[in-house]
Amino acid sequence: MQDCGTHRQALNNLHVAYKIFKQCSLYDFYLPPITLMYRYAGHLIHESHDDDGIIEVIEAQGVRSLHFGSSSRQSSMRLNDPEQLELAYIRAMMSWLFFKDTPENTLVIGLGGGSLTKYLLNHYADIKITVVEYRKSVVKIARSHFDLPFDARLKIIVDDGGDYVRKRAESTADSYNLLFLDAFDHEGMAESVRSEAFFDACKNVLTSDGIMVLNLWGTDKALFEQVTWCLGRIFKWRLLFLPVPDKGNIICLAFGESAPVVQMKALQKRAIELEEHYHLDFSGFLKEFKRNNTHTLNKIIV
Repeated sequence: MQDCGTHRQALNNLHVAYKIFKQCSLYDFYLPPITLMYRYAGHLIHESHDDDGIIEVIEAQGVRSLHFGSSSRQSSMRLNDPEQLELAYIRAMMSWLFFKDTPENTLVIGLGGGSLTKYLLNHYADIKITVVEYRKSVVKIARSHFDLPFDARLKIIVDDGGDYVRKRAESTADSYNLLFLDAFDHEGMAESVRSEAFFDACKNVLTSDGIMVLNLWGTDKALFEQVTWCLGRIFKWRLLFLPVPDKGNIICLAFGESAPVVQMKALQKRAIELEEHYHLDFSGFLKEFKRNNTHTLNKIIV
């Protein structure tokens, strides 16, 4: 038999619980309606916040995407084919393959969901990749929701990309033969990676025949012109621009001073070979290079 003291304690606990229940909304005890679980025309499967804002993961039509509080997709992964490049601008960033056979020591500024980093790891056994990502929370999401692997060839540094490159340029020059810049937040291109001083540091950490590959946002005309003039002065207009059809993205390739000039006929042949291997539209990339680089094309392609 339960003793009287235990019985009184149970009644007291019941009264306390009832008072708490009266003070709380029903929403403290039940899940929100299913309509609140949808965003950007997709199913919201993750939402979190850090000091820099909101992080959302959305699934729609078999594609999982990373958002930073707006409808713009920071990264996407097709669930039934997670190794492929889902977004057109990421595919266009692979146009560096016209000018180099393989990457070696590679720097990536801006991780997102890690689509580009995964693709490079899957295709190049001897690659070494350093990724600099400002938000630790983004690294965690890339691991948990976008299949970014733990790999001995991959080093991830949580730091401001601009600060990292400037410090690297001061300590060790000529480190990387490929540098990818894709550093955007919900407002656009991150401020620390769009100054002339930053691009000068990028040139200093590249090998003399290295290539910098940038994702730019062409709809911000003033910023695009600012970045273009900075790059032109620093890389002596050894630049190629590749607009992504039907998108606001413009991919820019900036070449080190020792990067060789190549023949158009050789690139036409290489486009066919690359398409057979990677199943990306390299012939289309080459046409866009010819169409959109009338003033700089002959510095790279003749």
